[in-house]
Amino acid sequence: QVQLVESGGGLVQAGGSLRLSCSASGRTFSTSAMGWFRQAPGKEREFVATISWSGAIRYSDSVKGRFTVSRDNAQTTVYLQMNSLKPEDTAVYYCAARREMGITTSQIAYAYWGQGTQVTVSS
Repeated sequence: QVQLVESGGGLVQAGGSLRLSCSASGRTFSTSAMGWFRQAPGKEREFVATISWSGAIRYSDSVKGRFTVSRDNAQTTVYLQMNSLKPEDTAVYYCAARREMGITTSQIAYAYWGQGTQVTVSS
């Protein structure tokens, strides 16, 4: 059974940092593109960042320069380092994985999703 489990969310003051982790199990994700998405209250889920097995990366304009996505050598864990957090970053953050290698910002291209982890940034 495929599982993606996020961790590392919490409450932080504006300007602070958090590091989210996503642990993948149940199949080999070593060559799969992985992504992070978020959904704020009352809003649609949106793309945050994505990383390929070879290290190709793309960020949304809203987080570029503040967030960093990475993955470990065994390719089983993906991270999202979030710095200079703003109240508008408050959302449930979801990890997602593709079956394919290529990165994309399109949610429908991701076959597997985690349950999400809450990030709350206070002003």
